[in-house]
Amino acid sequence: MLHGVDFSVRSGEAVGVVGPNGAGKTTLLAALSGSLPISAGSVLLGDRDVTELDAARRCRLGVARSHQVPRPFGGMTVFENVLTAAMHGGGFSRSNAYDRSLDALSVCGMLSVANRRAETLGLLERKRLELTRALATNPRLLLLDEIGGGLTDGEAAELVGTIRLLRSRDITIIWIEHIVHLLVQVTERLVCMDAGTIIADGLPDAVLSDARVVEAYLGGQRA
Repeated sequence: MLHGVDFSVRSGEAVGVVGPNGAGKTTLLAALSGSLPISAGSVLLGDRDVTELDAARRCRLGVARSHQVPRPFGGMTVFENVLTAAMHGGGFSRSNAYDRSLDALSVCGMLSVANRRAETLGLLERKRLELTRALATNPRLLLLDEIGGGLTDGEAAELVGTIRLLRSRDITIIWIEHIVHLLVQVTERLVCMDAGTIIADGLPDAVLSDARVVEAYLGGQRA
C-alpha cells in the first residue's frame, strides 16, 4: 500500500526509484499506469487529471510501462508484438503503426530479430522487446520496472545505452531498479521508498548518503 506518496516529475526528467522489497515501488508504477485504482489522491499527466482513467486510456495519452517479468505475446513475431502495441496501445492506424514499429525496433536494436517468434528470445532480447513495445505507443512518460534484473553486467550496460537513446527523445522516465549503479548512469534524481512512503528525494549522492536510506535500503552500508 501507498501512504501519502506525493511527488512530481518534470517533462523530460529521468527519476530512479529505489527501496527494499515491499516498499511499494511496483504499486507506485501500477497506480501511475492505471492498472491499480487508487482510493485517495490524484494522478496528473501534465495539466490533465487521469485518476479515473484505466491503463488503456492512459496509454493512449502517453503513459507506457514495461514489466519486471517480460510479457511478450506468445505465438507472434517480435514485429507483430510491436505492431500490436502501436495499434492497440498507442491507437495508431495500421499504416502509422507500421512506421512507428519500424522506428521503435531500430532505436531498441531489435530489427535483426523482428521476424523471430517472441517466445524464442533470450532474456536480454525480451527486455528489449518490452522497451520496444512501450516506445511504439509514443510515450510521454515511460515507467520501467526492474528492467535490469537478471542480466549480466554486459547485458545491463547494453540496455542502459538503449534507455539513454530514449532519453534523447525527451521521454520522461520513472525507473524502478535494485541495481543502483545502473540508475545513476541514466537518472539525475533518486526517490527512495520504504513501507509505502517516500523517505528521500533528491540528487543521487544525497539520497544514497541519507541515514534513512542507508538503514532502510542499503542495510546499514552505503552503496
